[in-house]
Amino acid sequence: MIDKKRIRNWILTAISLVLLFLLLGYLNKHASSYVIQILNVTAIYIILTTSYNLINGITGQFSLEPNAFVAIGAYTAALLTMTPQEKAMTFIIQPCISPLNHISIPFLPAILIGGVVTAILAFLMGIPVFRVRGDYLAIVTLGFGEIVRVFATNAIPITNGALGLKGLKQYTNIWWTWGTAVVVVFFIVGLVNSSYGRAMKAIREDEAAAQAMGINTFWHKMLAFVVAAFFEGVGGGLLAHLLTTIDPRLFTFFLTFNLLIMIVAGGLGSTTGAIIGAILFAWGSELLRWMEEPHVILGIHTPGIPGMRMVTFSILLILLMIFARNGIMGRKEFSWDGFLGFFSRRILRRA
Repeated sequence: MIDKKRIRNWILTAISLVLLFLLLGYLNKHASSYVIQILNVTAIYIILTTSYNLINGITGQFSLEPNAFVAIGAYTAALLTMTPQEKAMTFIIQPCISPLNHISIPFLPAILIGGVVTAILAFLMGIPVFRVRGDYLAIVTLGFGEIVRVFATNAIPITNGALGLKGLKQYTNIWWTWGTAVVVVFFIVGLVNSSYGRAMKAIREDEAAAQAMGINTFWHKMLAFVVAAFFEGVGGGLLAHLLTTIDPRLFTFFLTFNLLIMIVAGGLGSTTGAIIGAILFAWGSELLRWMEEPHVILGIHTPGIPGMRMVTFSILLILLMIFARNGIMGRKEFSWDGFLGFFSRRILRRA
């Protein structure tokens, strides 16, 4: 039997994607480089938040590792795309180790390998990590992030140490970032709505009860962790080739903290909320920059106050947590039924 509602939803989704990419194509031609940069950053944030929300929000495991996985993906992809000549010029303290000093591959396989390397390390890390829960899990994953950052600072033959990797080719563009973001969102949504996703949600609600019902909680948590790590590694590769320069200071806990703000503000456990949180954070933090610039208001000159942007952002976040403790979306997800029903009710009210 044909499911007319499902066909309608797929058609509406396809039309929305076509409109999205038509809009991106228009902006790519007519918008300033500043707007294009924010659009790229927004898409990368969407990749990272939807991935991070899979382990933190859907599976309910308080993990603080994204900065480590983003760093691994970024360094791996960058080292693979750099030519031997670029590595020779970049590694001035110590030469790059063999065989990395001779390897140079195209961008797409480089970011995919970056994701695979990150996923493998996540698997190895998850074996001991998921023996603990709650705050202990947060402490262990936080420590892993610091280990990766310290390793990036001191492993000079691999990462070039504190000098970082500079002069990367800017392969990342609006099509790479938003195309990847769409693929990641569809994959995460499909996984969450599958039997694996339902098991992950059961672990979030009550791990002991889920285990009693026959769910292998360890391997389901591992699945969420490895999938999130893969996409965070891919996001790191895109970020590296957007900024064209990376160093250990880029991958501090502050990156994880920002991602945590996005998924909590959007609604912990909601993929839709993670997307909304990423968009609001990327654009909101830029729009608030005007508060740090000097202005003339009613003939009165007000000097710019450095840091005022983050103060205002923090106040807005506090207000959000007071008046919407579960975030913007809570655990609700976008649906075409709810979207069309909202507009149909408004039309009926006016009639």
